[in-house]
Amino acid sequence: MLKAEKITRKFGEVQVLKGVDLTIQTGEIVSIVGSSGAGKSTLLHILGTLDRPDSGKIWLNDQEIGLLSAKKLAAFRNQQIGFIFQFHHLLPEFDALENVSIPGWIAGTSKTAIKERAHHLLDTLGLSHRMHHKPQELSGGEQQRVAVARALINQPQIVFADEPTGNLDSQNARELHQLFLQLNKETGTSFLIVTHNEELAALCGRTLHMKDGLML
Repeated sequence: MLKAEKITRKFGEVQVLKGVDLTIQTGEIVSIVGSSGAGKSTLLHILGTLDRPDSGKIWLNDQEIGLLSAKKLAAFRNQQIGFIFQFHHLLPEFDALENVSIPGWIAGTSKTAIKERAHHLLDTLGLSHRMHHKPQELSGGEQQRVAVARALINQPQIVFADEPTGNLDSQNARELHQLFLQLNKETGTSFLIVTHNEELAALCGRTLHMKDGLML
């Protein structure tokens, strides 16, 4: 479903990725662990099309991503890929429902359909009573759940999560761990999660280890 071959990336004189190979099957939930500076986040951003590799190839559902123009790549990313980051990056002027809906609006889906799906996702995530609250009125755990709903609004094939619990306390982190497992089971969405959290990594179906820009 997702396949990467010989991915390299250099920043200045530092070779961050040194030829990474990776395959994620449909419906898998996979974690990537490793020390700081191993190249985990760089790899995730490249796989998620937020950055381009210096060399190597990436396929998602048999579509070679590197062959897409910038415009087609942006549309592909919006429709096929979801993102969850350590910091939620919610827009402060919009409420929870609107923040979740934004990727759907960008995709051109009817506003009625997107609103219904956003309602359903927020309800599923236990936020039905917080839909019209703005980010500053939500707790850290609630904000991250809004970010999860936003990542899922366009029904992506895969969700990339970069240290998604790194900014949460232990209780909220555990709740988010269980949420990933639940969503993976219920929707079949694949998850690739970069994390330092050993508890989260242990819950995933498969854990990959990175060191010095390579998979071990």
